[in-house]
Amino acid sequence: MHSLCVYCGSRVGIDARYAQAAADLGQAIAARGMTMVYGGGSVGLMQIAAEAALAGGARVVGVTTELLMQREIGHQGLSELHVVQTMHQRKKMMADYAEAFVALPGGLGTLEELFEIWTWRQLGYHNKPVGLLNCAGYYDGLLDFLAQSHEQGLVAPDILGLLQVDDHPARLLERLAGAQPISADPWWRMRENI
Repeated sequence: MHSLCVYCGSRVGIDARYAQAAADLGQAIAARGMTMVYGGGSVGLMQIAAEAALAGGARVVGVTTELLMQREIGHQGLSELHVVQTMHQRKKMMADYAEAFVALPGGLGTLEELFEIWTWRQLGYHNKPVGLLNCAGYYDGLLDFLAQSHEQGLVAPDILGLLQVDDHPARLLERLAGAQPISADPWWRMRENI
């Protein structure tokens, strides 16, 4: 695993542990000699993770849109900064650059990116590991909801199992590096209505 796409907030949040987790993840990426791929912003948790990775000597690739360049002010100190026209182009380029994905605390954009890339894996559009850094219990409510979705028969357990969850950045990277690819056709469960 040589590159990691990081999804996280364009805000820092009120709990200082979010910022620490972003910095720790950036440092862990650098310590493993990996490239960090992210949304290219110079604000919030995005900036903290990127600058920690850069400070550790990592290559950091940002991908943003023209509109977000105006709103978030793209980070000018990155190894590479790509500016595209649409969010669809942005997300595809980030996915193409990365060999794995991690979501840190964030808002609607982070959730949307996490669920899209996880769904793409479920459907077989890629076979890359997906992780969730559950810093300070930020995602506990979401994980409870996902468990309820399984209990209600709407999400199969092997699909839930595709999401690697941990509260420690370096340990989560280890889990992603050891994640096994999907071996079965995910559609058979839908055909059998399981």
